[in-house]
Amino acid sequence: MSPDTPWDADALRQALNDNYAQPEGPERNARAERLFAEIEQLGDTSLVIDGLDHLMQVYNYSSEADKMFVPFARLLRMWDDRPEDFGGRQVHSLFWMFKWVSSGMIDQPHIPLASIEKWQAEMEHRYRLAGHSERAVRQGELRIARHLGDMERAQRAYDAWQAADRDDKSDCHACELHAQGSWQAHRGDDEGALVSWRPVLESEFTCAHEPHAVLSASLLPLLRLGRAEEARANHLRGYRLVRTKESMRSATARHVEFCALTGNEARGLEILAERPAYFTDTGEPSSLLSYLEVTALLTDRLTALGHGEQSVPGPGSRSWTARELAVHARTEARAIAARFDARNGTPYFGEQSAERMDRAPLLERLPLGVRAARPVSVPRQASASAAKSTPVAGPAGLSELLAEARRLSEAQHPDATAAWAAVTAAADRGGVELDALERAESEEHRGMDPATPPAEAVGLFTSAAGLYETAGEPGRAASALARAAFCIGLDGRLGEALAAVQEPCDRSLALYAEGRSTARQTGRALLCRVRILNDMISDMRVREAAEAAVTSLDEAVQALLAFAEPERQDPGVGVVIGEALGHAGNVTAFRGDAAGAAQLYARAAEAYVQAGRPWYAVEAETQLAGVSRHLGDLETAERASRAALEHAAPFAAPGGRARLHLQLVETLADIGKLDEAADHALEAAHWADEAGESAGSGAYARHRLGGFLLQLGRTAEAAAVLESVLSDLTAEDHGDGVIVQTLWWLGDCCTALNEPREAAEHWLKAADIAQGWPEQRDHAMLANLAGQALYRARLDPQAELAYRRAGDLWRDLGDVHALVRTLRVRAWIAVREGQAGVGAARELMAAAATECESALAAAGSAGDADVLARLRAELADTHRQTGDLIASSCDEPEGPRRRAAYEEAVGFVLRAVAAFEEAGEDFTDLRTGAQLMAAWLHADLSDAAAARGLARAVLAVYADGDGEVPSSRCAEARAVLEQVGAA
Repeated sequence: MSPDTPWDADALRQALNDNYAQPEGPERNARAERLFAEIEQLGDTSLVIDGLDHLMQVYNYSSEADKMFVPFARLLRMWDDRPEDFGGRQVHSLFWMFKWVSSGMIDQPHIPLASIEKWQAEMEHRYRLAGHSERAVRQGELRIARHLGDMERAQRAYDAWQAADRDDKSDCHACELHAQGSWQAHRGDDEGALVSWRPVLESEFTCAHEPHAVLSASLLPLLRLGRAEEARANHLRGYRLVRTKESMRSATARHVEFCALTGNEARGLEILAERPAYFTDTGEPSSLLSYLEVTALLTDRLTALGHGEQSVPGPGSRSWTARELAVHARTEARAIAARFDARNGTPYFGEQSAERMDRAPLLERLPLGVRAARPVSVPRQASASAAKSTPVAGPAGLSELLAEARRLSEAQHPDATAAWAAVTAAADRGGVELDALERAESEEHRGMDPATPPAEAVGLFTSAAGLYETAGEPGRAASALARAAFCIGLDGRLGEALAAVQEPCDRSLALYAEGRSTARQTGRALLCRVRILNDMISDMRVREAAEAAVTSLDEAVQALLAFAEPERQDPGVGVVIGEALGHAGNVTAFRGDAAGAAQLYARAAEAYVQAGRPWYAVEAETQLAGVSRHLGDLETAERASRAALEHAAPFAAPGGRARLHLQLVETLADIGKLDEAADHALEAAHWADEAGESAGSGAYARHRLGGFLLQLGRTAEAAAVLESVLSDLTAEDHGDGVIVQTLWWLGDCCTALNEPREAAEHWLKAADIAQGWPEQRDHAMLANLAGQALYRARLDPQAELAYRRAGDLWRDLGDVHALVRTLRVRAWIAVREGQAGVGAARELMAAAATECESALAAAGSAGDADVLARLRAELADTHRQTGDLIASSCDEPEGPRRRAAYEEAVGFVLRAVAAFEEAGEDFTDLRTGAQLMAAWLHADLSDAAAARGLARAVLAVYADGDGEVPSSRCAEARAVLEQVGAA
């Protein structure tokens, strides 16, 4: 409405309704205030009551709850002065809002306690006079007593509340169960609370703010009971609900608290960043206190983890570090708690607030599956063996470190490199000079560190070789030189590496023959040559050259195995054999023998395990899993993937663990073990985040997780996960297909969650990507789905466009059935208010019938029987819907126009009956449905005989039938007979 257009009462009432449907917050409140100013100018008392009522509603569900007391006081005066001005709905609303005022005052520390008790007594008195139950009164008293810390009074109020009868002034079932469970949890009965909350958590009882609040309230009780999986699910589901509700600051605070206590500090920061106004909105001090408490808890936790200087979101336009915000939030929280305690005359609020801010984490980590915008890396704990390698000052400590480093080296343990680094650090700090052998071992392990660049490693291995020679260890010297050659290859100089490795290999064999090199040392040297040859294959661009390289690799592998097999009792040689068998598997795979490669990878893994070095088996197990999955041997693929994960877990870097979990995810998904696949996708996402790969493997893991959760019916969780991954998915890194599938799944989630507008947005985005694909079926389906969602959202013009787009695509694809259905839906859109109208709708139905008839003519009478039957059924349904549209669109309750419309409609429906019959027995249920529609139309036309005949025909069809459809059809047929009377 134009600002210059005068308002009338009806327009203002509609404007109040429209405003109530807007999102909570200051903008809605400001509109309500402007509308009330217009209402007062109009001078309509009933409308003034509605306007004040509206102000109460919007203030109560916003950050300006302190404003509601003024309009309520005015309403109450109007009621006391002239109760006859109030209609029934307005009286109900006045007494309903008494609850908000009497117990809501407790959240305002500036309101004296005596005033609060006075208003509570006033409510009790007025409810008694009006004949209402005391149930709502006692519930309000419970809230006041609990706030004061008067547990005896609170328990009495709780018992009286539960004993009183429910009436129309009682809170809804969902809100009552929330309050009931909240009291139980406060008294330490977490199990009882969750039992009370179950009907709300399962959506048996819902309202505008439930299960939102109960989901947040359940988080800590679930964690305390060890039910972390349920807590995670409730966080994902619940935060998605509260994030759009400005009035739910306390519920949001519980989600931040959950993050702070489960190792999800980054997620907590993301939540803080989404509503900066929550730090400063003062209209409800109790929820502000709650928000400040959890902010202090979260930022103190970050500071304790060593992230005190990290930038974090906070109040105002200034920048904050975690340490600064922790001090600020704690100071402000204490000040608010002190105001409440001063008003209440007890220390209860301050004690409760301090306890909350000082809570210890309940879990070290609980992966959530959603990515935080501000990743926080929490230092990982070192493994037990690495912990033993901590540098210790002094000669005695150095001796212990040397012994431990050599023990780990002998065992070829992954922590050996860190142990030798500890030796070097301790020696440097203590001013102790290592001897030649110790320096050789230290430099060799520095070269073996994956973090060492290949060019630097070449120098370290070469230096180590010289030191080994000085120390009288020629076998180890030759092995070190072979490793130096391998690193030359890693540096991109494979030809030079192959030439360089020959001399140390020949020397090592000679030394072995002389007894001056062990089988392990010589095997390692020969293995370096095999590695170089293996790497050369990927460098070959010509098929013949690659085949020649594979032959060279095969010969080297066989020579190595011939040397090593007789010495396999040495665990170090067993490791050499394991890697050689893995390379043999690569040769076999290159030659196209996948089954043979799988056998060799299995033997390689077994060799590592038998040697007592299972951590080396991970690569072979990973290769075995991949080949087995390719061969369709999912049992072996699953077993190998699990073994790889088990053997790598204690030592793998986060990125490696993410990839291993993802490999198992794919196999479990193929098998159909979706629950477990979801668990491993969750772990993969977590470890990818830890590795700083959130936008890479982490995004793919979340994509898969969201899909599994959707398939498992955990729709709200799926939506939260998929929404979080969208920003990380790019066509360059993940491909258009992954993006489209993610958007498609999100549309499915939103549909299940009754969010059709959002579903349409996701499907239209996916359709815009898919329109560039060569095959257009996905594009057509997505446009069709978007049309369905827009239709449900009553966004009719947009739905018409989406269905038109889908119809054009279905026509190009030759899918007559899908095309016809889009035309029929467009007809139904046309008869909605404000759309093209009945004439356009009938044209669309006629076009649908024409498409069916043309397809039938093209198929010919000798065409495929199933195709013909389906086309006849499609035509029949078009006739049926045409009749339905004509009858339902007639807005004349009586008279000739209505009769003419019904007569025309029944003609179309009877044509549908005939066409369904021609389509065959597979369409019997559709035919009987059309017969009953025709029977009702005949009944409305006072043609009892025709109605009876159709109804009896339906009863005859199902005379011997049972099941849901026969039962329903027969019941409806009998209803027709009852309506028209027996002949």
